[in-house]
This record gives sequence, C-alpha cells and structure tokens, in this order.
Amino acid sequence: MGSRCIVVGGGAAGMMAACSAADGFDEVILLEKNEKLGKKIYITGKGRCNVTNDCDADVFFGNVVRNSKFLYSAYYGFDNNMLTELIERSGCKLKTERGGRVFPVSDKASDIIRTFERLLANKKVDVRLNTAVKDIVTDRSSDGDTIATGVRLKNRTEIKGDRIILATGGLSYPSTGSDGDGHRWLKGLGHEITECRPSLVPLRTKEGWVKSLQGLSLKNVGVRLNDLSDEDDTGSDADEATGKKRKNKKGGLIYEGFGEMLFTHFGVSGPLILSASSFYAGGAYTGGAVLHIDLKPALDTEKLDARILRDFEGAKNKDIKNILGGLMPNSMIDVMLDISRIDGTKKVHDITKEERNRLTKAIKDIRLHITGTGDYNEAIITRGGVNVGEINPSTMESKLVKNLYVAGELLDTDALTGGFNLQIAWSTGHLAGMI
Repeated sequence: MGSRCIVVGGGAAGMMAACSAADGFDEVILLEKNEKLGKKIYITGKGRCNVTNDCDADVFFGNVVRNSKFLYSAYYGFDNNMLTELIERSGCKLKTERGGRVFPVSDKASDIIRTFERLLANKKVDVRLNTAVKDIVTDRSSDGDTIATGVRLKNRTEIKGDRIILATGGLSYPSTGSDGDGHRWLKGLGHEITECRPSLVPLRTKEGWVKSLQGLSLKNVGVRLNDLSDEDDTGSDADEATGKKRKNKKGGLIYEGFGEMLFTHFGVSGPLILSASSFYAGGAYTGGAVLHIDLKPALDTEKLDARILRDFEGAKNKDIKNILGGLMPNSMIDVMLDISRIDGTKKVHDITKEERNRLTKAIKDIRLHITGTGDYNEAIITRGGVNVGEINPSTMESKLVKNLYVAGELLDTDALTGGFNLQIAWSTGHLAGMI
C-alpha cells in the first residue's frame, strides 16, 4: 500500500489540505459528516463568499487578532495571490471590492465550492460524504511517542493513514457541523484548548430603544468600545437623565474604528461591531463595556455646533424635530431628541444653548451599554482553540502526537472581517497537506 493521508472535515481548510496532500501522497481520503462539502462556505459573505483579501502581507497580519506570528510560514507558503491564482486557473473568476474584499464575480459562494470539488476530483481525492468520525486512532512508538495511525468512524470502521489532518472547524454556526468534535479529540490526546468564545458576532445592549431602530444602517461613523470598569462613565445618557454619576476611573479602550454598523432588535451589528466583538470576546469585562458612537467623526464639537447653528438660522420657526434630517437619518431623530432631553415640538428659536450643547454631545457620543454577545449561532468564527504553542508552525503537525496535523478554525488564531479568516483556513490547510 502506498502513502495515505486522511483529512477530517470538508470545509475551506479541509478541502485545501486534501488538494495539497494529493500532490504528495499516493492516496487522499477526505471525510465529511455533512451531505455536502463546504457547508459553512455557503453562508459566508452573506452567501457570496469573501474568499480572501487583496492586501499586502503586513495588512493581512495587522488584521489577525491572535497569534499572527504563528501564521508566518503558512501564509508565506500560500498567500492570497496564490489562492486567487489557483481559483481563477480552475475556472472561477474573482473580483475585488471595497476594503480589498475578494468575491466570485458571480456573487455565488456555490461557485467556490464547485471549483474545489473539481480540484478534488481532478486530483483523485476520495471524498466521502455523510461519513462521521468518532475518534482518532493512536499507537505508541518504540520511543514512547504517541502516533496517530488512523481514524475510527461512528460505524466503528477504522481507516488507517500515514497522516491525519483535522480541519473540523470551531464552534460557530453549529448547524453546519462545527460542534466541537475536533476540540474534544485533541483535548483527549493531551492538547490544551484555550477558552473559546463567539467572535465576529453582534453585541447585545442594555438600552431598549435600539429596537426602535432595528434595521437602520449607519455609514461613515466612528465607534469606541471601552471597558466600563475602567471608564469615566459620568456622562452616560442613562446617568444624566437621573442625575446620578458614576465614580469610575478613566481608560480601558477595547476597540476603536470607523465604518458601517447596524441596529438590531437586541443591540448592534455590522462590520464595525463585528470587528469590535473580536476584542470584546478576548476579555471578561466583568464591569461591562460601553460603546460610543460618533455620527459625525469628521467634525469636532466646535464645527458640529457651528453646523447646527447654521441649520437653526434658516428654520427658527420650525419644530426642532423637523430640521434634523440633514444631521442624522429621520428614524433616529426621536431617539436622539430623547437622549438630548429636548421636546421635539419645541420651536428652534426657543432651543437654549444648554439644549443645543446636549444635542451636539449626543451626536458625537451616543452611548450603549454592552451586556454581552450573540451566541455561536450568530458568530462568524470561534475565538480560542488549540494552543498554537503545541503545533509546529512550519508544518501544522502536533508537537504532542506525531503524524497528526491541525488546520483552520480549530487553531487559536482569528482575524477581523474582510476575508482574513478564510485566508487563515486556506493557508494552514495548504501547509498541513504538504510533504
């Protein structure tokens, strides 16, 4: 019998690992417990599949939140340019959109799956769907080392292999099959699994008024996420309304960014918020966290006040609620007036300087108290995973179990939105399959 590689998991990392392994092994078997390959890929990028990001290496590593140095060998061995060349050479045309995000020209994630199905077929990979693995079979060498020798299926069949690659994913979107099997197997073999949390996930807020803005998207806004236990929260809207003040020290910046966000029925989401969640998920923040939203980040307080005065000047006899459309979406006006404690039917000429200052402050600093994140059903990725100190970064082989390799979301490394996490999967999968 020639050399055999067994890949467990038919997602991005697994398919790439199988393609890579087929160039060196006599036989490659890809085991997928679902009825089709790439089930999670179908829902990435809202069904369009943001396959990677067209950026330089330093930008890629700058968007990796955890353990970026661990990925050096994997990324430089198979980077975004190599990936896009492979996909386009295989018949799927790609395009680059804002922020360097790369998608199939068709805007169909299914085209990426079909491309890899063709690659796997051309490389004669034995793809076995509806095939669930129960555990990893190991043995002891004469030196006392643990060696992976195969896998045991749930029907009790054993398949022997010279290399076992685990690419079963994390815990996010469990409906796609990411239910933690890989973590359990690796933990049983002695690996440390760092604390796992949902990441790239919507944030939940204490304020009930967000529900009235459900579906509203804000563009070109600035956000800051601060640890409440370290923040001077004396100016929060809730506290001002009651006259109460907190006595917390100032500091504790968790995340700061500029871009697009979205209100939901339970809190906030959108690209900015998903990125913020990557950092929020990394700490306990037992004191909570506060999200600061700046609707006009291009204007400082003085310039914004001047802008408001100009708007007031031409509409002195109108109700205040009827002249704010140029400063914010119409659906936000009532909420912003409530936050500013201004009667919406009050005439512009009757608005006091103090009220105007409160309005200016509200526009520059809407505050939402974060109570937590969505669960794994809403999370794009899992933060945490196999301790990368126990994986050889030059090969993806386990340092604890010979012939056992790990790739993709199983690893304790994650990145921001924009195609970076899929690139981690492609790169680590490719390296795991190489001889």
